[in-house]
Amino acid sequence: MSRIVVQKYGGSSVSNIDSLKQVAQRVVQTVQAGWQVVVVVSAMGNTTNELIALAKSVSSSPTRRELDLLVSVGERVSMTLLAMAINDLGVEARSFTGSQSGIITNENHVSARIVEVKPHRIVAALEGGCVAIVAGFQGVSREKEVTTLGRGGSDTTAVALAAAVQAEYCEICSDVDGVYTADPRVAHSAIKIDNLPMDAAIAMTRGGSKVLQAQAIEYAKSQGIAICANATSKPVGQGTLISPGPIPSLPVAIALDDQLLSFNPSASENLERIKGALRYAYRRENQLYWLIDLRNLHDLSEVSQFVNARPVAVISLVGGCDDPGVFVKASSVLASLDPIAEWSSMKSYMAVIEPQDADMAQKKLHFAFFE
Repeated sequence: MSRIVVQKYGGSSVSNIDSLKQVAQRVVQTVQAGWQVVVVVSAMGNTTNELIALAKSVSSSPTRRELDLLVSVGERVSMTLLAMAINDLGVEARSFTGSQSGIITNENHVSARIVEVKPHRIVAALEGGCVAIVAGFQGVSREKEVTTLGRGGSDTTAVALAAAVQAEYCEICSDVDGVYTADPRVAHSAIKIDNLPMDAAIAMTRGGSKVLQAQAIEYAKSQGIAICANATSKPVGQGTLISPGPIPSLPVAIALDDQLLSFNPSASENLERIKGALRYAYRRENQLYWLIDLRNLHDLSEVSQFVNARPVAVISLVGGCDDPGVFVKASSVLASLDPIAEWSSMKSYMAVIEPQDADMAQKKLHFAFFE
């Protein structure tokens, strides 16, 4: 059997018909290079957000079951159109929904977790000489209910399938050609990282890096699957290779999360419904504060009751914190911005800062540690 690669294409890679046709050509080139290809595709552009908005236009509180059924349509559109485009280029392709692909999840609508993959139809398609096109972000529970995997779920679909079909690696394609030492749009001298240890990649995603999804990398680590983060416009095999390994003893990258809300919870407040969005807790002046991930809240009114809540950002310097000098240097570099709090976690230096200071903090840390 030929070597197998799983390629995942995000919404920006299939945002319109021209982009989708470019993806089809890239897949065909991969086949012509001797690979068997499984493609995992996201919904086109902003389709998922548009479907959610459509749901909210008819119901103020749509049920999670119906939301899952609705938003799963987006990936089904992408997968079928891509299969058609590949077939037109002379390579046979077949599309499959998450359930048809054997993606079995738990019962948690909107934020399901993959519990098992039974890729019988995918393997049969590959053995029949076809490219298998799979709808990302979705699966089916053991009760035969359609489920979705939450934000970034197509990455997890791709990694899970790569493990199930014993692919050589999983290529995550987007409009960025790899993982950089910082956001290159902010730190213009940011450097692309050719090889990134998996533990460092997990720390970066937990710190807010948007190139990959934390759950997908953690799944890859558990299954021993290498990931390549690449741009759709670049040839197969380029980009950043993410493979098993510990966080380096030297700083490796900067991550930023600017979608957080900080508040000081009181015993009188009902906190149970927002615990799933808790990212960090820290102390300042002997007061406990929570940092809530706004992206994990389905209703922002859940935090409107907290009178002392305010938006903040967390910046992370990943790696190097085995050396106390790294923490001291990072703290000194950001001193002029007066961080709200600082600590070390997962061998990373982390600081809570005002959102308006985020760009300057990235520039300062990058200049101090990478230039």
